[in-house]
Amino acid sequence: MTTAAPSRTVLERFPAGHPRGSWPADECAAAQRAQGHDAHVVMDLDADQFLVVTTTR
Repeated sequence: MTTAAPSRTVLERFPAGHPRGSWPADECAAAQRAQGHDAHVVMDLDADQFLVVTTTR
């Protein structure tokens, strides 16, 4: 039996060097969750960005 891996969609990108750190990304993810989306923040080390992503199956 095989199962499909969930895919991720990047909703927003925020620079890691922002003076407020990850707060803008965290606030964006919280707003998305308030609208019923399963959004969370991940760090893209190669791009030096915080990403707000949602997972779909």
